[in-house]
Amino acid sequence: MPDVPAAVRRLPGRLTAPGPGWTTRADVVIVGSGIAGLTAALRLRQKVDKVLVVTKDVLAAGSTQWAQGGIAAALGPGDTPEEHEVDTLVAGAGACDLEAVRVLVNEGPEAVRELIALGTNFDHTDDGELSLTREGGHHRDRIAHAGGDATGAEIQRALIAAIEAAPDIEVIQHALAVDLLLGQDETGATGVAGLTLHVIGEGERDGVGAVHCRAVVLASGGLGQVFSQTTNPSVSTGDGMAVALRAGATLRDLEFVQFHPTVMYLGPDSRGQQPLISEAVRGEGAFLVDGLPEEGGVRFMQGVHELADLAPRDVVAKAIMKRMLETGLPHMWLDARHLGADFWERRFPTILATARSHGVDPVTQLIPVAPACHYASGGVRTDLFGRTDLPGLYATGEVACSGVHGANRLASNSLLEGLVFSRRIADVLPAELPAWRESATDVRTEGLVSGGVRRELQEAMSSRVGVLRNAPGLAEASVVLDKLAGRSAESVDQSSWEATNLLTISAALADAAALREETRGSHWREDFGERDDAHWAGHFDVRMADGVTTVAFSPSPATDGLVVEEAGDGRHETQVRDEDDR
Repeated sequence: MPDVPAAVRRLPGRLTAPGPGWTTRADVVIVGSGIAGLTAALRLRQKVDKVLVVTKDVLAAGSTQWAQGGIAAALGPGDTPEEHEVDTLVAGAGACDLEAVRVLVNEGPEAVRELIALGTNFDHTDDGELSLTREGGHHRDRIAHAGGDATGAEIQRALIAAIEAAPDIEVIQHALAVDLLLGQDETGATGVAGLTLHVIGEGERDGVGAVHCRAVVLASGGLGQVFSQTTNPSVSTGDGMAVALRAGATLRDLEFVQFHPTVMYLGPDSRGQQPLISEAVRGEGAFLVDGLPEEGGVRFMQGVHELADLAPRDVVAKAIMKRMLETGLPHMWLDARHLGADFWERRFPTILATARSHGVDPVTQLIPVAPACHYASGGVRTDLFGRTDLPGLYATGEVACSGVHGANRLASNSLLEGLVFSRRIADVLPAELPAWRESATDVRTEGLVSGGVRRELQEAMSSRVGVLRNAPGLAEASVVLDKLAGRSAESVDQSSWEATNLLTISAALADAAALREETRGSHWREDFGERDDAHWAGHFDVRMADGVTTVAFSPSPATDGLVVEEAGDGRHETQVRDEDDR
């Protein structure tokens, strides 16, 4: 398929912003302070002269601290990276990069052990072994967790403690990345020369400034705030993806947005970050019902998938949505009453407290749940070492598309991805650091949309580009986005910068979703209900040139069903076998 021009709309090629009022320098700037960003910082500090971490809020404000379930790796007895690989590929629905998955599962166990050595206190069994549980799509207990259901918070705590013990790592908090600065090297090739930031602070670093650097590592998280309801924190406005796109990097697989099936339903008017009911609750025996069992409600996941309530997330989310449409109900229910008070208080204390704060006691009541935006499987396209196609720009974690998640991320692979690929970036970046580039005059057309478009944008994306998609709805979303692109900001502020980033990513996502005329993983088209490997085994890549985006399809072999088996000579062979035969 040739490059397809996106809908006829012109987006800002760079954000309108005041000129830099201050400057600083660092060899490497890391944007983001979750597991991906802080892991990269801690490893790079040993190899380059100066590392600077910039984060949009405080160090602990990103998505990592909200991760409940845990981190997946083949750490348990009898488990192997090959089995983890198979589960990852099957969940990814034929869109994973096989080599990226193999990197993830083979380097994952060592990376987790290194995280433990750093000071992360994972839960252990009574006999002192690492406590492992199971989540959707996994055929083994391989999810390490901490504090019962506070894994992300514990990992974040350990990483921040390590950062604070490393005074050679400079940190700037309350800093929004505005745009990358571009320059040319001695060959005339364009690459990263730094970035501009807006800092809410006092003293010499307040307002817009410029950081000159030799490389930038994006670790800025996802795009959850594109939708009205999400499990993502308020800082997840797609800033890193938008910054990369405007600078000339490629975004891949944006249409594959994972909607977590069990997010606590707070009512039709609830907006923003919603309480997540971890998949680990189902891993411990909870199950979905369409009403009170004693009043005729049934366990509707039975017979839908071999793993029933622990099927991959896209399968469960679709089953919930179908049942909601059939019954006309706004949500389904999760029944975990049989787990008992003692178990709830020990294993899921955070979820228990959150549910009770919203008037539901999981010990005695069913939990109302519905799907909500949870994770972006796509992002800035990278290779196996986090390199993008813009020299000097690297990406890791949710902002990146490394290829490991495909069309639907396997549960608890996200923390592992950030950990593994940040380590790989730190392995190669020091030797690849280019000479300092002088930032050139930026000729991209600047612009800014009004911060007031945010609510209408989110409503359009949720209703037409959400869990269930079709051609008329996607066309309607495009019309709304075109209209919003014409609403110029009356003032230059963070609200408008974020709204412009949200609009930029929403437009790219909607365009890719309209072009993928099939159902695959988390991309569900009711007008093209079947997966179509003959035409759509591959990726949609989005690029921008001065505000105009194009979408190109890159074919690739489907990887769903690939199984690694041991050959007689000790080598590994990859064979194709149907999932039901495993």
